[in-house]
Amino acid sequence: MALHRLISVTMGVPDVAKTAAYYTDFGLAPDGDGWFATRDAGRQLRIVRAATRRLLELRVAADTPDDLAAAASRLDRLGVRSTLTGTALTAVDRAAEVRVVIETAPRTVQDTVPAPAVNGPGRAERTGARAPAVLREGPVRPRRLGHAVLGTTDLTGSTAFFRDGLGFRASDYLKDHGAFLRCSTDHHNLLLLAAPLAYLHHTSWQVDDVDEIGRGATAMLEGHPERHVWGLGRHYAGSNFFWYLKDPAGNFSEYYADMDCVVDDALWTPEVLEGAKSLFSWGPPPPPSFLDPEDLAALMTSSHTPGNGAR
Repeated sequence: MALHRLISVTMGVPDVAKTAAYYTDFGLAPDGDGWFATRDAGRQLRIVRAATRRLLELRVAADTPDDLAAAASRLDRLGVRSTLTGTALTAVDRAAEVRVVIETAPRTVQDTVPAPAVNGPGRAERTGARAPAVLREGPVRPRRLGHAVLGTTDLTGSTAFFRDGLGFRASDYLKDHGAFLRCSTDHHNLLLLAAPLAYLHHTSWQVDDVDEIGRGATAMLEGHPERHVWGLGRHYAGSNFFWYLKDPAGNFSEYYADMDCVVDDALWTPEVLEGAKSLFSWGPPPPPSFLDPEDLAALMTSSHTPGNGAR
């Protein structure tokens, strides 16, 4: 596909210092001017001041300038204005209130992380030694940004903007409620959710395996039990292990591992999911605050404040 990864997200929050400290604890490396870096993909999160928590910008990578021109043409057919330069295409999804920049950028190549030996019934791959995972030390560092989840006041329109305009592919749908879209071989890089207002639900960050999810969440919760949201569990859509935490601004952040990979569109058939399957395969049930964040009413009120629109 012409698109090949998420480059970065820019998050607006009322208290930059507190939110920055949280993501430093989460394992992202401060990199100057509000930026935070992952191990494998460099600067991927920028935190800036905003009146309310929100996703201000999503940057996506494409291979060539021709890919940008093709996206601009598709957006024009949808009646969406865009700005095209030699190396970047910028457009705004009004319903999700987010600026999207597609730019030509190299593909990220990740070093292979060897799979650990695992014992099981009739299978002793590891003998005479403890599991290496229990001997790990040091902080968990996310490998890269995996996806973002956005609320939108027009699910049909936002889905068309990203899928039919920008060129994302559909992986699965939540019946009458959401669309899992991808701009890489990951099952999803974006989940759009029908909502009464535009807001950032969560960002998701890849770690090596389920043990790193557990280690990372355990470290985040030491002295901060209020950060816990939902986990440990395994999703059906994407198949990934997950654990969700909450930053001081109210955004959720997810450690994930073992995401479904779609390398051939012809071999993947999107499903329309509903019921429990749309949320998880196993794990504790999600708390009500995950489905309807506690600050949505306040965000709805502040969203009518002049100057809070997409920019």
